[in-house]
Amino acid sequence: MRSGLTLATLVALVVVGGTWGWAALTQPFPKEEEVPICVDTQVSAGDVVLRDQVVVSVFNGTRRRNLAGQTQDLLVERGFVAGTTDNAPKQVRRTEIWADDPDNPAVALVKRQFRRARVVSGDALGPGVVVVVGSDFEELRKKKVERVKAKTDATFCKATSAD
Repeated sequence: MRSGLTLATLVALVVVGGTWGWAALTQPFPKEEEVPICVDTQVSAGDVVLRDQVVVSVFNGTRRRNLAGQTQDLLVERGFVAGTTDNAPKQVRRTEIWADDPDNPAVALVKRQFRRARVVSGDALGPGVVVVVGSDFEELRKKKVERVKAKTDATFCKATSAD
């Protein structure tokens, strides 16, 4: 009697363990959560915004090949975080920064890297500050502006790598 009960218990354990093992084996692998490149962050007037906190997406508004990629490489060398690069939906002569708030500290910091860039209202083509490089672009300013103080309360897409 005791042997039969022991055998039945062991069989039950093997069946339960086998069922659990099969279920674990056939489950899909967990997917890694995609971390966003930046998250909207509130800054108050007087707060400092640094280059490594600002994501910049660059778009080519000319017919010159790879201008967006080359410009983004220059901005990354200065410490900005790379967003996306692509061709702009339209060609522009003068370099434009597409933003609704020209006083935004992230926009101001990016604008200060260019000689003749202007801030205009435009679509968010990519994450962070959107730059559309125009045919007048030759190089960034020699002076590398590292930080700006927020003039007013603002929100910008802060690089998650800056945390």
